[in-house]
Amino acid sequence: MKKFYLFFALLLLSFNLSFAQQAKYVFYFIGDGMGVNQVQGTELFQGELKGKIAIEPLCFTQFPVSTIATTFSATNGVTDSAAAGTALATGNKTKNGAIGVLKDLETPVNSVAVWAKNSGKRVGIATSVSIDHATPAAFYAHEAGRSSYYNIGADLYTAGFEFYAGSDFMEPDNDKNKNAKNLYKMADEYGYCIARGYNEYTKKCSQAEKMILFQSEDASKMDRSAIPYAIDRTDTDLSLSDITRSAIDFLSKDLSKGFFLMVEGGKIDWACHSNDAATAFREVQDLDNAIKIAYEFYKQHPDETLIVVTADHETGGIVLGTGEYKLNLRTLANQKTSESGFTKVLNGMRKKYKNNVPWEAVKEALEDNFGFWDEIKLSEEQEARLENVYEKTLKGQSAKMEKSEYAQDEALAAEAKRIINETALVGWTSGGHSAGYVPVFAIGAGAENFSGRLDNVQIPTLIAKAAGYTIEK
Repeated sequence: MKKFYLFFALLLLSFNLSFAQQAKYVFYFIGDGMGVNQVQGTELFQGELKGKIAIEPLCFTQFPVSTIATTFSATNGVTDSAAAGTALATGNKTKNGAIGVLKDLETPVNSVAVWAKNSGKRVGIATSVSIDHATPAAFYAHEAGRSSYYNIGADLYTAGFEFYAGSDFMEPDNDKNKNAKNLYKMADEYGYCIARGYNEYTKKCSQAEKMILFQSEDASKMDRSAIPYAIDRTDTDLSLSDITRSAIDFLSKDLSKGFFLMVEGGKIDWACHSNDAATAFREVQDLDNAIKIAYEFYKQHPDETLIVVTADHETGGIVLGTGEYKLNLRTLANQKTSESGFTKVLNGMRKKYKNNVPWEAVKEALEDNFGFWDEIKLSEEQEARLENVYEKTLKGQSAKMEKSEYAQDEALAAEAKRIINETALVGWTSGGHSAGYVPVFAIGAGAENFSGRLDNVQIPTLIAKAAGYTIEK
């Protein structure tokens, strides 16, 4: 009889421990384009700023579980964000460019966000780029092509999650069908409140049953495709931390239900497409700041919260060290604006000087924004390169732009970026994606399941296992 009671007690204890470890609150952070070296580079950069040759760890790299994941798509060794987002969202490989469908481009597949909703959880999808961009779209949309922005926006309403956030809709009107409803006007029909900026969110959130948080209309007039880079941001701009804080606040209206929240740091990828190291590292820091907010929530609910941090792919093939067996990353702190931000500076100078900008004015701008000649001593060859580009583009000529995936920038801005990268001893292999491993970090209920080398399709199923969601393909 004693053996029976001992067995029963152990069984009950095992059941209670298992139940206690289930993740009631799930945070899924995705750093778009954030490969292993983007993370390592940011930590080494932070270390150098403190005067040491060592890493200064980010919050998320200190999580107790860490591993790596592969990212190839169903059709390509190097994935795009649509296929990678679909893998991370649904646990299915698909064709590059496809959103929430199999590689036949027809069969829809449900995401872990849908599994969470069908399990009774409140759900939020948030990003620093447009809400209809590839990664966030993979959690709620089903489209053969990632550029079907209007259709993706309409899918957002059909999915019916409680909270969405991003810079804006890319195509609020359907240019191919004039009878189609405007996406903003559809908000009322589906019970959504649209808030513009964090302050407006705080005013509207208490009365809203469902929320869409966008940046201000003025900001969207400047650029609706994304909120500003962290390095360029002003106090009036919406930030990824604002978005994350708002999402947690809104989803916590009924904590008894639990929630699932995906947050994308989307502009790490954009900076890496531009091979802009200083901006990329600042974007990783910005994502980490958003993760810190989730970590504070975790500390209040440690037995019921899971935080997973990963990436959809690596971008740019960033190299930390270019042959000299050393790094000089601290020099990147002298860059005060992104390549695109400096393009805006040069555009302003073109207007002021009617397209014939004095070299001394250009030198002053380069010193102010990159630290050249003052904090960073240029070689004769580097200075000659800057002057050569200036002579060809800013002495009465119209702008000659260099194109990357998400930007077109002044040639002089691109050259300044290349020179500061050289000074920092950072290299790049391309302006596109690579097949490099991406990191995976986890803490909380079920984090121990994220062990060994993973493939990206395993991550949503492991989240579902930790949270007790029923997987519905």
